[in-house]
Amino acid sequence: MAEKILIVDDEEDTVKLIAMLLEKRGFETIEAFSAEDALRKAYRHQPDLALLDIMMPDMDGWEICKRIREMSDVPIIFLTARSDVK
Repeated sequence: MAEKILIVDDEEDTVKLIAMLLEKRGFETIEAFSAEDALRKAYRHQPDLALLDIMMPDMDGWEICKRIREMSDVPIIFLTARSDVK
């Protein structure tokens, strides 16, 4: 069974590009374009890895991470276009 990767970003083109690249490598991808969708899919699909955008319009990636941590210890990698991450 392929490892599942949750991709969370409000930019649909970014999610689609990352998903395409990962699927070519044999991963199953789960796409989410909002924080609410991400949390619901993280709970439902129990991914093996999560890629989170830090700058989401409805909830930032740090808060999404905190909420995912309440239900799972899945590894999380943050994605950002920012150059000044704290």
